[in-house]
Amino acid sequence: MKFKGIILYLTTYFALTLSSNAQERLTLEQAVQIALENNYDIKVTRNDIEIAKTNVSRANAGMLPVVTGNFSSNNTMSNTKQTLASGVTQERNGARNSNLGFGPVLNWQVFDGFGMFARYDQLKELQQLGESNFRLTIQTTLADVINNYYDLVQQQQQIKALDGAVDISRLRLRNSENRYTIGRAAKLEVLVATVDLNTDTTNLLRQLNLYRGTKIRLNELLARDISTDFTVSDTIIIQNKLVLADLQTIANQQNPALQLAIINKRIAELNLKQVKALRYPNVSVNTGYNFNKSTSALGFARNSVGRGLNYGMTASINLFNGMLQNRNEKTASIEIDNAQLEYEKINQNISAQLNSFYQTFQTNLELMRLEKQNLEVARQNLDITMEKFRLGSVAPLEFREAQRNYIDASARFTNSQYQAKLAEISLQQLSGALSLN
Repeated sequence: MKFKGIILYLTTYFALTLSSNAQERLTLEQAVQIALENNYDIKVTRNDIEIAKTNVSRANAGMLPVVTGNFSSNNTMSNTKQTLASGVTQERNGARNSNLGFGPVLNWQVFDGFGMFARYDQLKELQQLGESNFRLTIQTTLADVINNYYDLVQQQQQIKALDGAVDISRLRLRNSENRYTIGRAAKLEVLVATVDLNTDTTNLLRQLNLYRGTKIRLNELLARDISTDFTVSDTIIIQNKLVLADLQTIANQQNPALQLAIINKRIAELNLKQVKALRYPNVSVNTGYNFNKSTSALGFARNSVGRGLNYGMTASINLFNGMLQNRNEKTASIEIDNAQLEYEKINQNISAQLNSFYQTFQTNLELMRLEKQNLEVARQNLDITMEKFRLGSVAPLEFREAQRNYIDASARFTNSQYQAKLAEISLQQLSGALSLN
């Protein structure tokens, strides 16, 4: 059993080592660039912006005339009997009548209570809404990419620590076997060392599996082949000079969610203008050039041809619609109030999250300093214990405890770094100024 665990570990370790030599080294900047180019959410929101830009037109707001070309042709066949004023009777079976007409017609709504201008402004606001959604999508995607990238960095550090633990356990097993061979150790010591080596190998394999799963997730975010293998950097850089007041100021100006709330309020205000526009007259002008030709088998005029210009104007005003106008205006006003409340809610939520993440960030900075000291102490303790173990002056359980303390200290230090970085990323994302450092 002991050799099986060692062989399993060595096979995995050398396979990982050989493959890493052929892997691409993916920097954070490269990961972000690939995500900006390939990520599906970013592509979709980019297309939404193009749609919103296309919709911003005076024609879409109803400000331009509409010109149509009309054509009509009607034919009848009937049995007809006519009695003229002179008393003469005309009668024909299968009498054919036809009427042909065509020509261009222009209709132009020239006044609708200024509703068309409000609609045009609303289309512009919808374009800005799309742009804010695009920035929000980019910020969210960047945060996901950076979080996953640094997760891989800290997992690499965990793998390195676990790899070192396996090396130490292997050395301990070899030492125990030698001691057992010369009769200075019991069989139990060899069995315990074998179990510890297998345990450390199992922990390493689980961490490697988690590492590969995180790679797949990052490849998915980058919208590329999920089997693409790569390595990442080996350090986590923390910005320890973030100031809460500065972050709050930047968030008030740049946070995409807050900007969306502001735009939604302006859209609600423009919607109220459109509703109020229905109180005013609606005025339209029309003109056209018509050609008409008709034929009749009976009657005074057997053939008739006409062509010419026609023009006119129509106006209408809503006098009473069952008080629906007042209801619609009241509803639109309430929507403005809701938009204002939503803005205040988001603003408060952002402020609360900034304070919470900033406190978490400061706590993890302090934890980093403490865990770094603990790691140094644990490393020194392990070095001393290993030397004593080689000399045979320390018990196996004491050696294992020193080894476990070092692994735990390394894990805590790495995790404190990662948690501090996550808090930093969240602070930058909330402020709307997420960077790659």
